[in-house]
This record gives sequence, C-alpha cells and structure tokens, in this order.
Amino acid sequence: MRQPAQPAYVVEACRSAIGRGHPEKGALRQIHPAVLFGQVMRGALSRAGVDPATVDNVIGGCAHQVAEQSAGIVRTAWLAAGLPYTTGATTVDVRCGSGQQAVNYGALTIEAGINEIVLAGGVEHMGRVGFRASDGAQAQFGKAFPPELYAHHDVIPQGLAAEMIATQYGMTRDELDRFAVQSHARADTATRNGDFKREILSIETPEGDFAQDQGIRAGTSTESLAGLATVFRDDGIVTAGNASQISDGAAAVLLASGRAADAAGLRRRAVIVDQVTIGVDPVTMLTGPVPSTRRLLERNGLKIADIDYYEVNEAFAPVPLSWLHETGADPERLNVRGGAIALGHPLGCTGARLLTSLLHVLEDRDGELGLVTMCCGGGIGTATLIRRI
Repeated sequence: MRQPAQPAYVVEACRSAIGRGHPEKGALRQIHPAVLFGQVMRGALSRAGVDPATVDNVIGGCAHQVAEQSAGIVRTAWLAAGLPYTTGATTVDVRCGSGQQAVNYGALTIEAGINEIVLAGGVEHMGRVGFRASDGAQAQFGKAFPPELYAHHDVIPQGLAAEMIATQYGMTRDELDRFAVQSHARADTATRNGDFKREILSIETPEGDFAQDQGIRAGTSTESLAGLATVFRDDGIVTAGNASQISDGAAAVLLASGRAADAAGLRRRAVIVDQVTIGVDPVTMLTGPVPSTRRLLERNGLKIADIDYYEVNEAFAPVPLSWLHETGADPERLNVRGGAIALGHPLGCTGARLLTSLLHVLEDRDGELGLVTMCCGGGIGTATLIRRI
C-alpha cells in the first residue's frame, strides 16, 4: 500500500445528527449553516483536546455556495464559532463529494509538509439553502451550464442518470425498494443500539439539543415504498423512497501529522492511505464509484475482499447496487449502519460524514481497512482509503 513520507492521521471525527431539509419540520431549520458548521468544528477540537490556535488550516466542502452558504462559508463558520481569526480557511466545491474532497485535500497538505494540523469537513443546509436557492441565483445572474457544454454532452438531471443506470443493469423497482428498506432497517438498528452516539455531536438549537438523525423511518417496508410515485420518469423506478433525502448537517475530521499528534498527545485513530478523483461520462454521471474504487485498489495492490468495510453514498439506490455488481463486493460490509436513503444526504457534508461513520465502524468492529467512494454531479468519482491504527 501507498506509504507517504509524512502520513496524515485522523485524530478525531464527528458530525451533527442529520436533520430533515424542511423549512418547517427540520430539526435544524432555525440554525444558520455557518453556525451549524461552527458548532461541529468547535466540538471536534474540544473532543480531541486541540488548541484552536494550533490548527494550521481549515478546509471544508459545500455544494450550494449561494445565499447563507456564500462568501466562503468555511471561514464564516470558523469565525462564527469564536475561533482564532489568524487561522486560514478554504471552501471546496466538488458537488456531493465536497466534504470528502476537503478531507482529501487536507491530508495532502500534511503529506506535503505544508501543514501539521488541519480541520476538514463539510456542511449543507438544504432546508435553508437548497436547490431552489441555486436555481434562483441562476435565473437572476445566468445559467451555470453554457451552450458550449451541451454541444459536447447532453447533460440531464441526476435522477434521470439514475434511471439510465437502473436500465443498464436490468434493475427492478422491487430491487431498489428492498435496498432502501435495508438502509432504514440498518440505520434504525444502529440508532437503537447506540452505535451513532460516539460520532454524533449534540447541536444546540433554539428548541433544545438535537442529537438523533431525523430521517430514519423505522418499519419501512417494500409495501409502503411501492405506493410512492416515480419522480423522474413516468415509466421509471426511482422514487423519493429509494433515493437520498434532502437534509441538513455538518461533519468534521481533524487531521494531524505524526509529529504534531505526538507533540500534542493526540491518539492516531486512522491514517489516510490513498485517494483518487476521476472523471466519468457527465451524462450518466453517477458511475464514478466503480472506476475510482478499481484505481485505488490497483494502485495499492489490493482486492475488494481485502477491504473490511465500505461506504458508498446512497445518492440513488442504483449507485451502490451497480457498484456491488461491478466490484463483487460483499453487501454485508456495505453501509452497515445505513446510508443516505435513511440518514439523509446534506450534500457538502456527506463525504466527511461517511468517513466519520466508517472510522467508527472500523473501531467498533475491529476492522482495519475502510473505503469511502461517492458519485458527484458533473461526472466525478471520489474514493478514499483509510487504515485504522
């Protein structure tokens, strides 16, 4: 496996509970996204016992950088939390993979010897700044996609891309719904067993502390999901029930060099072994997890069976299902505590949330190697390999 001269170690990882991205029913609806992320940042530092003044840089992801999430939300969040203004901050946009890529970039700066301690992660408050805010900004100031893009690629909505993948692999509505039921069941079991308690940081809201994921629907069945209408095609099979939820959340992963960890008495919990970012057809766009996984495994001389647990983002059920088909991975090691279909998918947060959840799964189940991989809008695939210490 790849062995950087100065590895980046994960010394802390935590997240907010994930709220419904609903302006009236969301548990986090009254919290500004910068305040939400700031609470998680401060919580990660407090849990690790790290002096905020020793953090060299803050790197965070956010997909919809408009309105309350504009103007460099990562810097805003850091300052809103009352943390030292002498620390720099960078906001990353790799669509759904923004939070994961923020952690990846933070690890690279440590490996390069530029930084010693980096706080990375991501935030998305879709209840306050969702697709409508982004669409509204484009309506007022101009479209994100120019005619030149369409001259080369017939870009379509992600939901239609999910339908295309489902058709390609001959998936059925029942297959997608059964996967969704499993996601809710696993997340519900993990919640009842207290498996998320170590990774969730309680968030202060005007209505009280929020510390339990809001989107999990205990008792979800294929019968209940079968009654939902399709969303993207009348003759399709993708519904709101077998796709990820619109959500609010933030996550933080604290990284340190070995030298900095030892000097501060920090526990090295995992090491970032390797990472890749690849491009795929921007039309089908959601297939990135397959080639990114293959490249990461090949580069490190590994087989999929060598990985103890994997987190593949459940943007739409066809994504992890096609990944399982192509990689031959063990479905019992995939998203073992549920995924975005049950927990929710706060876009810029999710990559960091997946890494946080994976670390805790490896620790709780005595695993060593873990993989996170995501599909991202525009046809990007991200993958990160970590090894528990």
